[in-house]
Amino acid sequence: MVESCRSCKNCKFRNEQYCQSGAVFTYNGSYKYPHCSEYNSDGGNITYGGYSKHIVVHKDFTVIIPKNIDLAAATPLLCAGITVYSPMIKFGLNPSMKFGVVGIGGLGHMAVKFGKAFGCHTTVFSRGTGKKDSVMNDLKADAFIDSTNADEMKAQAGTFDYILCTVSANYDMASYLNMLDTDGKFIIVGAPAKPMDLAAFALIPNRKTVAGSLIGGIHETQLMLDFCGRHNIVCDIELIKADQINAAYERTINSDVKYRFVIDTATI
Repeated sequence: MVESCRSCKNCKFRNEQYCQSGAVFTYNGSYKYPHCSEYNSDGGNITYGGYSKHIVVHKDFTVIIPKNIDLAAATPLLCAGITVYSPMIKFGLNPSMKFGVVGIGGLGHMAVKFGKAFGCHTTVFSRGTGKKDSVMNDLKADAFIDSTNADEMKAQAGTFDYILCTVSANYDMASYLNMLDTDGKFIIVGAPAKPMDLAAFALIPNRKTVAGSLIGGIHETQLMLDFCGRHNIVCDIELIKADQINAAYERTINSDVKYRFVIDTATI
């Protein structure tokens, strides 16, 4: 996110990501507001993100990366990191809670790191056990549940206070709502292509909450970065050169990345 209208209610409350006129996102957007440096009569130059020759932003849309964390590994914090951190703060995740993370990709692995840093008992839900060793030994999760194992799911039903779902493929929401305790929260940050079924009585009897969340505002992103600096948290990345972009793209399509590619722009 590189701009917003700056005048609507959401912008004034530091929720620029929910700008009522539409935020200017870092890629595939346009500098559509007259106060943008790259505004023009055609509606504004296009944003190209990391493929840009340059990006001009107002100082209010910049953040400071803590000096003690690696710059390349900090890069995805501005997307994957804040995408999971923002709902954790907004929906009140705290150390007393039993916290579940559905999916263990770029978003999910950051949710695990934050959950552990918050002091929560942190469990990963994943299809199959292929990622179990990495989740338990590298990410130091407290527990792992194979969501395809009916016995494992049944054993933990009704015990979670907060579940964050990062999955972008279709899944059975009811099976995860069944994992929540009274007043439990199921927060969605992944975006499946097809609508999902949600039965009212999956929520009503135990006052459960289902909600969604985008990225965070600039102020919240800075708070997240400061938190990462204090706890030495970064994304797990593979740093690539410009001539590796096409191969990395194919690997991304095949889910063969742990967990984000970062392009060394000095090689472009």
